[in-house]
Amino acid sequence: MQALIFADRLGRELEPLTERTCVALLPVVGKPVLEHTLEALVAAGVREAVIVISPFADQVRSVLGDGSRWGMQLDYVLTQGEEDPDTVVERCQSRLQSDVLALRGDVLRGAALDEFLQRAAAIDGPVVLGRAVDAPISLCLNRAAGQGGLEPLRWSNQALATASSWPVVELPTGAASRLESLAIYHRANLDAAAGRFPGLIVPGREAALGLRVGVHSKTSPRSLRQGIAFVGAQCRIEASVELYGEVVISNSVIVDRYTILRDSVILPETYVGELVEVQNAIVQGNRLIRVDTGVVLPVVETFLLADLQEVTLGNTLADPLNRALGALVLMCALPLLPLALAASLLHDANAPLREVKLRGNRLEFDEFGRRGRRVFTVWEWGTAIPVLRHLPRLLAVVSGDLRLVGVEPPTPEQAEERLEEWEQVADQAPAGLIGPTQLTLPPDAPREERLLSDAFYARRRSAAQDLRYLLQGLGALFTRRAWRPTP
Repeated sequence: MQALIFADRLGRELEPLTERTCVALLPVVGKPVLEHTLEALVAAGVREAVIVISPFADQVRSVLGDGSRWGMQLDYVLTQGEEDPDTVVERCQSRLQSDVLALRGDVLRGAALDEFLQRAAAIDGPVVLGRAVDAPISLCLNRAAGQGGLEPLRWSNQALATASSWPVVELPTGAASRLESLAIYHRANLDAAAGRFPGLIVPGREAALGLRVGVHSKTSPRSLRQGIAFVGAQCRIEASVELYGEVVISNSVIVDRYTILRDSVILPETYVGELVEVQNAIVQGNRLIRVDTGVVLPVVETFLLADLQEVTLGNTLADPLNRALGALVLMCALPLLPLALAASLLHDANAPLREVKLRGNRLEFDEFGRRGRRVFTVWEWGTAIPVLRHLPRLLAVVSGDLRLVGVEPPTPEQAEERLEEWEQVADQAPAGLIGPTQLTLPPDAPREERLLSDAFYARRRSAAQDLRYLLQGLGALFTRRAWRPTP
């Protein structure tokens, strides 16, 4: 017997999740939907399959290959997407055997295929259909090389409700989800983690009652405060994270300290920042999707949510590294302190130091419970020589309020003036001691020019680029600009 798997949904109903992949490759408890289908086929003894694909066809081929990973032989048929099944069968008729098990590979089902095949074997006729109780038809055993009976498998956002002229097998132990909306995709993940899809193979090991953890993942059983949670492979979940209800964390996810997750799905390559609370939502990179309202909220601040495919260093790694380097630079700069004091006394003997408030990188809650960057106080020498005036800011690097390299830290008043969307792009990068704006623009450059410089850096920053700016800043110490008095 051979399987004919339709996995050609265009996925408009699941946008924005399908902007970079297809429905068949969306993860459910750590594995693509289509992989769950292949595992169910193997469990039912089916080893050959023709897969009908359309969007992101190269991705599908790359992920599944020739099927040898499951002991299968896979072949592919390319379509324009959501084509009529009979048209597809005509195109690949020469590749099909006489007995074909047709099914959709971009919906989720429990592994009830063997039960369907056993019961269908007792029914005569060219076509036998199958479905879980109270669910649309999702299976078709065709004994005529795919000719006829495939109309129920044609994708439509609304499941076909018309009665079939072919016999239908009800599967009382089966479970299925068409994944036809963001809310249903969210629910399918939670149901899969909770074991509501009988026979579905959930990867990982049981780390504690209700907590399943994938390979090479770091998490604490104490994080699961109540309910059921699945943590995929290659994840790092801080011990102070709290999980409530039903939570699914996909592969390659970082969840930072003191974060609370309730009834949520975190998709792969996502960073969830410190002190963030996510409830009843899907998180994909820097996008928060509320499944109850359908609202998609892009989060600009990378310290809240971030796409790890776009962020070069995880915040948890960059922060201690910058603090350590800041302490090293501070020790090297100690001989300059007497010079800074002398220059400040010459400039203004009554006020050699002055207090400045800046918005940094550390986080806090305001009086209304909103989370944002903390305003901190830093001292500056009263001298007009830039390299000496800003020496105390090295203490802010050691404390974590600033990075060595980043955008220009604004005062609270300057931060409040950033109302336009383009002005807030700079907030995607950490505030730093030095950066392109501090190193290349004159002190009297217009506000808009400085913001554009910071926004450009925030969009294009990388570890290699930060290293170049660090070396450029070191070299700038020996230039006239660093020692020329400025207003």
